[in-house]
Amino acid sequence: MDVPETRELAYFVAVAEELHFGRAAQRLGMAQPPLSRAIARLERRMGVQLLERTSRSVNLTGAGQVFLTESRKALDAVTASVRRAQRAGRTDPKLTLAMKPNGDAGLLESILQHYRRDPDAVDIEVIVCGIGEQAPMLRDGRADVAFLTAPYDDLAGFDTELLLTQDQMAVLPRAHRLAGRAALTLADLTGEQLPRWPGDDGGATDGRRPEVRDISQVMQLVALGQLVAVLPESVRQRAWPDVACVPLLDAPPTAVVVAWPERTTSRAVAALIRASAEAAEVAGAGAVRRGEIRYQDTLT
Repeated sequence: MDVPETRELAYFVAVAEELHFGRAAQRLGMAQPPLSRAIARLERRMGVQLLERTSRSVNLTGAGQVFLTESRKALDAVTASVRRAQRAGRTDPKLTLAMKPNGDAGLLESILQHYRRDPDAVDIEVIVCGIGEQAPMLRDGRADVAFLTAPYDDLAGFDTELLLTQDQMAVLPRAHRLAGRAALTLADLTGEQLPRWPGDDGGATDGRRPEVRDISQVMQLVALGQLVAVLPESVRQRAWPDVACVPLLDAPPTAVVVAWPERTTSRAVAALIRASAEAAEVAGAGAVRRGEIRYQDTLT
């Protein structure tokens, strides 16, 4: 079959996300009948059913779920190519770095000091975004580089340099029955109210779990006794006075990585990756296993 146009991908993504042709048509600014016909033509050309339709509902088939994931990637890639070309054509080149609050684990100041000494450095703009927003910004071209946290952020499609690993801890109200313990296990937190992070579908069926957007919100809810949280140890420096931070012996460690799109050839990006690795090495960031993806091999 001929390759679908980006317009057709956008039509399908809107229907797949809304699971309702009327809402999707309204979102796209078009009438419903031509949208329905466009999706039907797309399915015929592909030779596969993407949506299951009844008089009361619209649902994705297995093929539709795969096509939704790939369509989002394709649309992001198109948008990113335009944004990156526009930035590359500027007379005043600039690099955009995306990070969530505290997402650098305290390394950013040192990284910028190393970066400014590199002959390939350009002006850098740091965007502090919400939890879980860095990877989408990197995929659609709003950012050139991002600090991500594994295993929570999706690293697919990125090259990465591991900067440091961190143990995790339980963040509890100061008056909590477990707050005075020297260490805890995950089993000790069974039955406790935990937050629901953006994109955490596992908690969608439990309306009692409050959805949180940033660490300050978590700290406030913990201080009020409404929940406990499991967070990387670097958050300790931002802990409120009325919360307690207790090490978790069996929680898997988290990793802070600096990430950039695959096959990037920007010398300014390469300089920032070098600076990030140097700053992490100078900081002596624990038992860090660096070089899993070597930026020297992917950037020029």
